[in-house]
Amino acid sequence: MASKPHPPLMKKHSQTDLVSRLKTRKILGVGGEDDDGEVHRSKISQMLGNEMKFAVREPVGLRVWILLSAVMFTVMALMALAFPNQLYEMVFDDQLSATRVSVRLYGGALLSISLIMWNGLYTAEKVIIQWTLLTEACYFGVQFLVTSIILMETGSVSNAAILLLLSQVLFLIVTLAYYYHLGRRPKKI
Repeated sequence: MASKPHPPLMKKHSQTDLVSRLKTRKILGVGGEDDDGEVHRSKISQMLGNEMKFAVREPVGLRVWILLSAVMFTVMALMALAFPNQLYEMVFDDQLSATRVSVRLYGGALLSISLIMWNGLYTAEKVIIQWTLLTEACYFGVQFLVTSIILMETGSVSNAAILLLLSQVLFLIVTLAYYYHLGRRPKKI
C-alpha cells in the first residue's frame, strides 16, 4: 500500500480569527469593562491600573498662577526677612521697632509656604497641587482676618492697607476657584 503524503499542517492564526481572539481575551479577562467603565487592553494594564485615571486635567492658567504665587511668596518672604520695619510701615503707616522679630518670623513662614508653592509647580500629581492650593487659600484667609483685626485695633486705615485687603480677597477667590475646578470629577467620554 502506498501511503499518501499528509497535507502540510495548517496553523490557525488567532489574530485573524475574531471568534478565537474574543474567546482568548475573555478567558484572560481583557477587553471587558471594569467597575469604573474602563476597558483594559492587556492584563498588565489591568493589574497596574490605568494611569490616564491619574492624569490631571488642569484648568487654564493653573501653572501660571502657581508660578506667580511662588514668586510672590518668595519676594514677600525675602522682604520681610531683610527689611522688616519698612514692610510693616508700608502697610500700617505706623513705626514700631518691637515688631522686627515678629515680621521676620512672618518672613520665615512665608518662605516655607513659597517652598510648598515651588514644589506644587513642578509636580504632576493632582493631590499635591490641591494641597498646594489649599495651603495658599488658608494663608490668604488667615492673613485677611489678621490684617482686618490689626486695622480695627489701630483705628487707622491707609490706602496700602485697603489695597492689601482687596488683593488678599482677590487672591483667595482665584485660588479657591482653581482648587474647586481641580477637585471636580472629569466627565467620562
